[in-house]
Amino acid sequence: MAKSKKQGGRGRATVETVGADVDGGHAELVPDRDRPRGFTLLIDSAPQSHVDLDDPTYLEFAYQRRLGHIADLVAPPGRPVQALHLGGGAFTLARYVAATRPRSTQQIVEIDAPLVQLVRRELPLDGSWRIRVRGGDAREGLAKVPDGWADLIIADVFSGARTPAHLTSTEFAAEVRRALRPGGFYAANLADGPPLSYVKAQIATVRTVFPELCLTADPAVLRGRRFGNAVLLASDHELPIAELTRRAATDPHQGRVEHGRALADFTGGAAPVTDASAKPSPAPPPSVFE
Repeated sequence: MAKSKKQGGRGRATVETVGADVDGGHAELVPDRDRPRGFTLLIDSAPQSHVDLDDPTYLEFAYQRRLGHIADLVAPPGRPVQALHLGGGAFTLARYVAATRPRSTQQIVEIDAPLVQLVRRELPLDGSWRIRVRGGDAREGLAKVPDGWADLIIADVFSGARTPAHLTSTEFAAEVRRALRPGGFYAANLADGPPLSYVKAQIATVRTVFPELCLTADPAVLRGRRFGNAVLLASDHELPIAELTRRAATDPHQGRVEHGRALADFTGGAAPVTDASAKPSPAPPPSVFE
């Protein structure tokens, strides 16, 4: 483990950046100048997630706020849920669910053991939270989840800056549906840029398994003007489109929700992806991290 130069904001104690080599590259936990116990996780200089140990309900990144909206709407406010997180990062969304829905039962599947050790040591979970962290591949971890166990499944898995191919197929989506209870939500963080071929193929892929879908993203991303994140939400029941749209429109970084005919038109003639044809998500251009 290495520590870099000290950083601090006005009126707060100086805190050091903590770095460690993990399986996915070089990880750093960089202090937030505006939040005394806030940290951003970077891997090979690419921002991955943000955590505020004093306020686990605070979601810094736009895509994480959109996932937070989904977690808010999966069940009545405050009701405990059973959530599965494929990809751990800094456990940001698991912390959010634990804080907003006490007594929830959650599982995190994260393949990068050194990263898990770093996060557990530097950004420890509250001992009262019912969160279990499992090591291993996300798809293998998903296969161990009982049928209909989860109210919410969040897929936010990146190897480096790309989602592995075996987590993008119709066979993977079918495993997700098997593990979800009727009416449960599946949310996937997708990263893509012009011409959005990957996002469109993922919509087509998930549509083979789930009848109800919507996509939330920054309008510039949806128009193919820049590389960025889009959150795909799917269920076997009607989705809360009106409330998601309202929340996206009032976010600090406004988002747009596409669904129904508009989403079908956006997807165009994209073909579903199978295990035989799957490829990793596209790598972001270097300019994204400049």
